[in-house]
Amino acid sequence: MKESINLQEIGRIMDVSTVRTDVTFTEVKQMLDIVKKYHCICASPMPCFTKYTVDQLKDYPDIVTTGVVGFPGGAETTFVKTATAKELISLGCEEIDMVINVSALKSGLYQMVEDDIKAVVDAANGYPVKTILEICYLTDDEIKRASEIGVKAGATYIKTGTGWGPKPTTVETVKLIRSVIGNSAKIKAAGGVRSLDVLIEMVDAGCDRFGVGVRSASTILEEAYKRAGIEPPVLCTEFSENDNY
Repeated sequence: MKESINLQEIGRIMDVSTVRTDVTFTEVKQMLDIVKKYHCICASPMPCFTKYTVDQLKDYPDIVTTGVVGFPGGAETTFVKTATAKELISLGCEEIDMVINVSALKSGLYQMVEDDIKAVVDAANGYPVKTILEICYLTDDEIKRASEIGVKAGATYIKTGTGWGPKPTTVETVKLIRSVIGNSAKIKAAGGVRSLDVLIEMVDAGCDRFGVGVRSASTILEEAYKRAGIEPPVLCTEFSENDNY
């Protein structure tokens, strides 16, 4: 496969996350180790570890912390979503990933979905907002409609999923979203991006960023460096006992 991206800089399009229910604090520290050593663009923790993540990255101004809103179902009230976004930004987050109201979308309550997104975009006060469609629960027509609504509401990115759902994002899904939104927003793929080859295919299909869980991120990054003929950085396998939350 011909590489269409700079493999040594692949971290600049990767958000490394620890947002699953069963992630541990050790994995949060592993996420931080990965983003620092591979120069990734973003770290995405669950809200309870956001302040810790921001503090640990204070000397890395080119690595942002993303705040997650509405994980994983997206059906919180708009008040709760906007309050969460404001709190996370106050803690130091510079991007917001929000799950849209999937239930409202599937019920045909499109104005509710748009108003919910727009309220979070407004609460983010200029910081990028990525609207998570959770495509594993949607038909192609619903993916198209949700993408259009996200753009209309002011989202910077249309994001495919949280990674919690039963089906992975595919290259075809990325192509579908790009065919609908054109250049009016960026695309972030998340959920099922577990190999370098899949990531490269998605870049070629029009994907701009990737959300990759900490359990897959180091594998993808290590493979990218090896293909580029560069020795991967050594990651920590142990952490100081004094490095507590």
